[in-house]
Order: sequence, then structure tokens, then C-alpha cells
Amino acid sequence: MEKLLISGPSRLHGEVRVSGSKNSALPILAASLLSEGRVLVRNLPHLNDITTMIDLLNCLGVELMIDEKLGIEICAANIQEYTAPYDLVKTMRASILVLGPLLAHFGQARVSFPGGCAIGSRPIDLHLRGLEALGAEISVDGGYIEAKAPNGLQGAHIFMDKVTVGGTENILMAASLAKGRSVIENAAREPEVVDLANFMVAMGAKIEGIGSDTLIVDGVEKLGDADFSVMPDRIEAGT
Repeated sequence: MEKLLISGPSRLHGEVRVSGSKNSALPILAASLLSEGRVLVRNLPHLNDITTMIDLLNCLGVELMIDEKLGIEICAANIQEYTAPYDLVKTMRASILVLGPLLAHFGQARVSFPGGCAIGSRPIDLHLRGLEALGAEISVDGGYIEAKAPNGLQGAHIFMDKVTVGGTENILMAASLAKGRSVIENAAREPEVVDLANFMVAMGAKIEGIGSDTLIVDGVEKLGDADFSVMPDRIEAGT
């Protein structure tokens, strides 16, 4: 058996650079679809899932400018495509996170089931039930989730049957542009959810209870510009 022999005591000191959090960056990139303005997202980690999400945004027609440090400027105001295709999302379950923003901002979305996911396995059903509570019309056809809200979304009181990070994020993003007030109870409280909420507030969203299990969202007509740095990866920092 291999062993690590550590002689102590000794005091740790110094600094180390920690990459941006993937689990924060992915929903933040998805949330950029909500904005009518230009969004600058900094401190993105150099990971395949981040590249895939950027490719997905590009496929949707989002205007992108990437710098050498993988900071990215995003403008999604004029996209004309609302389908997230299987060939892009099959390896990245986080692709489901574009469903709420597309639906809220553009009134429609068509998102392939991520690889290995189906209703009832991971809690995608909680995403869909929450969006339906906001007034979305949702159907499943040919491996795609199709969602429509031709008259916009309406605020609602939503209780999450299970704590789900992705479900909380999707519903939070959709509720930000819904008419009226939404209350999300039993919401996930992870730091990555907090980071997403802070990014949305930077764009102009009205969210109370950030960091608690009850989020109160007063919908606004539109979200605008933001300059935001993704939080450091707590898993990387701990290892």
C-alpha cells in the first residue's frame, strides 16, 4: 500500500490560484441568455464542459468574443434559434439549464435530453414541473423537451419536492422574467446557486433570500449588462 508520511506540526502559508468553478460557470453562461445587453463573464475554467456550453451558445446564434484568458463577452439579444441539439448536449447534462432562460426570454425552447437522462432519473421532472407552474406549456417529442410560453411566464409559488441544484437554477432563471412574484421553497443553497443569483442581480434581477432555502423573485421586464467573475472552485481549493 502506498503511504503519505507527513511530519508536523507546520504552518501553511502562501497563495495558490484556484480555477473558476465549473458548476457555477455553466449556469452563469446559460443565464446570459436572459440578458438584452452585453455580459462579460470572467474566470471561466479551461474544461471541456465549458467549451461545450460555449459551442451551444454559438449554435443558438449568441454573439461571442473570447479573450486569451477565457473571459467571454456575450450578447444574446438577437438570437433566432431556440433548439439545443442532441449532438452538442449528449455529453453535458448541464445543457438542460438553457431551457428556463430561452423560455423566459424568447417564449420558446427545444432542448434535447442530455446523455443518459430521462424523466424520473435525475430530477429533470422537477425542472419541468416548476416551469409548468410558471405557465409553460411543455411536451416531450422525439427525445426533445419542447416548451412554450406565448403569453410570457407568470409568477408562482413553487415548492421543490426534492432539493435539486439544477432545478432551482432553471426555475430561478425563468422566474426572473416572469410577470409578478415567484417564491421557490426548499431551494438548493449551494454556493454555486448563490453565485448564479448574484450574477443575475448584477444583470438587474430582483431576488431576495439568496443563500437560504426560500428564494423570492420579483420578475422584471428585461435584464441588461453585467461584468462578473465566476467564484473559485471550492472542490479544487479543498484538494
